[in-house]
Amino acid sequence: MILTRTDADYAANVFEDFFSSFNRIDDYMRKIKLERIDALPFTLPGMGPENDLFAKFDMHPNDMEFTIAKAQLNQFMSYLNIVVSAPVESSIPGKSFNLVVREKNTGLVVGMIRFGSPTINSRPRNEWLGKPLDTMNAEVMKRFNATCIMGFNIVPVQPFGFNYLGGKLLAAICCSHMVSDILNNKYDSNICMFETTSLYGNAKNGVSMYSGMKPILYGNGQTESNFAPLINDDNYRSLSDWFKKRNGGEPLVPSDASSRKLKTQTKMVSIIKNSLKEYDMNAYEKFCKVFLDAKGLTQQKNSYYSCMGYDRESVKKYLNLESDTIQKAENYDRFSLEGVTEWWRKKASKRYDNLKSDGRLRTVLETWNINADDIDIIR
Repeated sequence: MILTRTDADYAANVFEDFFSSFNRIDDYMRKIKLERIDALPFTLPGMGPENDLFAKFDMHPNDMEFTIAKAQLNQFMSYLNIVVSAPVESSIPGKSFNLVVREKNTGLVVGMIRFGSPTINSRPRNEWLGKPLDTMNAEVMKRFNATCIMGFNIVPVQPFGFNYLGGKLLAAICCSHMVSDILNNKYDSNICMFETTSLYGNAKNGVSMYSGMKPILYGNGQTESNFAPLINDDNYRSLSDWFKKRNGGEPLVPSDASSRKLKTQTKMVSIIKNSLKEYDMNAYEKFCKVFLDAKGLTQQKNSYYSCMGYDRESVKKYLNLESDTIQKAENYDRFSLEGVTEWWRKKASKRYDNLKSDGRLRTVLETWNINADDIDIIR
């Protein structure tokens, strides 16, 4: 598709106007977040999802126990949307499984976990395995899909996360035998490798809630970052309809495609570039620079993995089809739910006691639908 000169300028200006207003990734994320919060359904005071969230900040970690349960998508998203700083999509490609973690004595939610299919091409994983996945080998991909799972959203309620190292608790739960059993029962799989990435790269000097979690979770490098963020929802919907009219009534990307929003934006940008190149190289180069600058908003993310109590070398050989068996590690029993909870409890108790003695304990529930102006997006 080649647009008319007027149409090409119009579409280019939508992207240019949007991306030119940001200098940092957190500026971008705050704008997207606040737009989505404004679009949430209104709830009466005392009847919103925030009333289910943990706010008993005089409770010591030694007095806490936790339950893990599958959550329906609507309930899960109602919690996630008001807590997480990053914009989140209601669906993800491939596997998708949502868990809500509650403090047992209070029944209140301390965090949300969403699992999905891991990315196929991961530089940190490739380096750890010693080679990229052979995507043309059906046996390699079958074993990979049956063995690996990714944590897409691992989100502690705040300030439970700050006061009690809640992010480390949730990440440790992701690596537990209880979670692998839940996933194996659902997908008839043999999950023995968990992966996730930090939300931010260098914005927090390389530190994330996953730092300092050995031997439960290991860092294995940084992801590659060579893409521009997505435009906001209103502009996306408007441009999608606009392009559809100019494409004979057909969407640029089929409605059932995975990662449809990303693929649609990529197609839009390609059409705009090709069209501008036909008319004005200066306009084309200006538009290309806008996207080059927009790529600077994204960052390499820290990558982490866990073999969930199995010997890491045996998991590596298993994924590389060099072995058909996986060996338990010496600390296998430590990955029970009780084991990872006790690991967290020691760290959380020290953290809680120090904050309390220093007068730095946070005692106000932080949700985007109630006190967005007081929330630092990089927490």
